[in-house]
Amino acid sequence: MTHSINLRFFASIREQLNMTSQSLELVEPRSVGLIRNELAARGGPWERALGSHQRVLAALNQEVVDEQALVQPGDELAFFPPVTGG
Repeated sequence: MTHSINLRFFASIREQLNMTSQSLELVEPRSVGLIRNELAARGGPWERALGSHQRVLAALNQEVVDEQALVQPGDELAFFPPVTGG
């Protein structure tokens, strides 16, 4: 049985992908890092926004997590650039 997760994109990542959210089918738990790599492998704007050369933060169910955190079916995973202060 497959379930989906809700992906959300913020700030410059949202602008590069030209979308605020997307569903992704998830058969079993996967790490944030693996999901990010799979999205970046789509190429084009996905690689530019989420590729390993970019500093990107992730929030799982509205809590900032590292790339080892496991995403479960039904979760919300958000990607956003680091915030700089001044």
